[in-house]
Amino acid sequence: MEFPVRCFTCGKVIGHLWETYKERVGRGEEPGKVLDDLGVKRYCCRRMFISYVDLAEEMVVFKRIV
Repeated sequence: MEFPVRCFTCGKVIGHLWETYKERVGRGEEPGKVLDDLGVKRYCCRRMFISYVDLAEEMVVFKRIV
């Protein structure tokens, strides 16, 4: 599944921030600080970033070959 475009709880558009968040955390920055810098203040929106698990690679294994 792809990262959601909007927060499930409040509806704020957050999808455009995912790539930046992923890159900065991948370089070793603290996730909370990155979210603060990106302007993600609401805890419901922060949850979307912290709890997201990319399952796309795992789903490819189950793709039916036709």
